Amino acid sequence: MGIIGEFSELYLFPNGLFITIQLAITSLLGSLVLGTVIALFRIAPLVPLRWLGGGYVEFFRNTPLLVQLFFLYFATPYIGIYLGEPDTFGFRAAALGLTLYHAAYVAEIVRGGLLAVDKGQIEAARSLGLTYLGMLREVQLPQTFRAVIPPLGNIGIALVKNTSLAATIGVADLLFAGDIVESRTFRAEEAYAAVAILYLSLTIPLGILVNYLEKRMLVAR
Repeated sequence: MGIIGEFSELYLFPNGLFITIQLAITSLLGSLVLGTVIALFRIAPLVPLRWLGGGYVEFFRNTPLLVQLFFLYFATPYIGIYLGEPDTFGFRAAALGLTLYHAAYVAEIVRGGLLAVDKGQIEAARSLGLTYLGMLREVQLPQTFRAVIPPLGNIGIALVKNTSLAATIGVADLLFAGDIVESRTFRAEEAYAAVAILYLSLTIPLGILVNYLEKRMLVAR
């Protein structure tokens, strides 16, 4: 009997899919906010802020995500940092790790968009009396986000796939569900094929949306 016949196990897949979606949305929103802040640090007129932003990007881009997740899950309790109750600790550690890691990539994309804004517009805004923060809010950031939507979409797709690493710290996501089903049914090929199809059900629509937005951006130019 195949995995389709194991009706008692099928509930694990929708549960895992729901947790994967929750994890992806939480981490994506967090990485967008944090990444934008780090990007602003990277172009700030204050040198210490630029160093802080640069150090953040270099550290999180050049260390493996899996190592970061292991540190947040296994090491933080030993240094007095608790990310929640035992039943939510894994999810919060995974969400924080995914946020911190992808924020470094978001920061570089947003920084590139900020630097691409015509300097003449920036000088004109300052000459009209706008403060530095006012110029960012009214001139640079609106143009930046319109330009960087497609690459940010690609970060979103990568983040969805990287949520699979959360299974290594006990989060009951899609991959974790596949592992449980495989261990109970001994149908590895069917269990992991189902996991792959469910991941595709998330990433393919995201890819279509990114392509659509990219075409819209080209038309807008």
